[in-house]
Amino acid sequence: MHYDYVVVGAGLAGLTIAERAANEGNKKVLVIERRGHIGGNVYDSYNEDGILIHNYGPHIFHTNDKEVYDYLSKFTKWNDFWHRVLTYVDGNLIPMPITVETVNKLYNLNLSTKEFEAFIKEEAEDIEEIRTSKDVALSKVGENIYNLFFKNYTIKQWGIDPGEIDTSVISRIPIRFNRDTRYFADKYQGMPRHGYTKMCENMLQNKNIKIMLNTDYKEVKDDITYDKLIYTGQTDEFYDFEYGKLAYRSLEFKFETFDQESYQEAPVVNYPNDYDFTRITEFKKLTWQDHKKTTILKEYPQAEGEPYYPFPTKECKEHFAKYQAKMEQEENTYFLGRLAEYRYYNMDAVVRSALDLYNRIK
Repeated sequence: MHYDYVVVGAGLAGLTIAERAANEGNKKVLVIERRGHIGGNVYDSYNEDGILIHNYGPHIFHTNDKEVYDYLSKFTKWNDFWHRVLTYVDGNLIPMPITVETVNKLYNLNLSTKEFEAFIKEEAEDIEEIRTSKDVALSKVGENIYNLFFKNYTIKQWGIDPGEIDTSVISRIPIRFNRDTRYFADKYQGMPRHGYTKMCENMLQNKNIKIMLNTDYKEVKDDITYDKLIYTGQTDEFYDFEYGKLAYRSLEFKFETFDQESYQEAPVVNYPNDYDFTRITEFKKLTWQDHKKTTILKEYPQAEGEPYYPFPTKECKEHFAKYQAKMEQEENTYFLGRLAEYRYYNMDAVVRSALDLYNRIK
């Protein structure tokens, strides 16, 4: 069978390409997905108690990119949602990100925003060359806040010290010199009103798109031909691990349902210093679902398992560069997304990247 586009992977990256090719380009598209569902890691579903959960951890949409927001708004209505996170430190729940409210609650102070800015500047260390995530944190907030909020959380998340990790990890964590305790400050924020899976289903409503679930691309590739291949899976697997396996960090998810309407004060509570899990998510506080029970999720980072996060070290980037050299030699094969490009992507960024790629190759 011949297709204009074959898309490997039914996450947001692949679905965006498939939708554009079918609807804007009127092309015949085959989407091949190894899992038994579409949506990739944004997949959500109703559990046995009828509570909508995010099966692969919490996903909150936020962006400053109006084009991306308008694009996804064609496939879903949004609940306006402003994400808030608390961090459990020394027996107290402290607002995250780092703002004047965080420091005031942490140290039982009553600083103004101007006094807070002076406080942080006093705490911050003067580091000549910023090379690691530890350097980033120390240069922004100093050793005490780094130790309380960032050090142990990062060690749990990645299994190594922040001093060994690329600057990108902690650089994503916001610090604000105001009283805004929202986790994200982006202009457009929200949750799909009927869930991410429904949004993804709406993206695929075109007779030109065929979907094969529970299918390994390698097992069917000899039976199909195409003009363009969009690959969103692991690059090392695409090349049969020619240069060895790339390092990824995985997660174990443990869901629990309680016969009560609420479990915790915020949608997400981080646990940097206590327990083996990194955070607890309570889904009803994300989805606004009305239900007499509530479901939570504890996340346990681990080395083995489903690949979720490309490993952010210099050595791992150099390892990927060997594959990248081969990727750049491909004709009519395009690598897209977190796994294929071996980089961290927020949802809006991966959609933006997919839209840009489609516009280049259409």
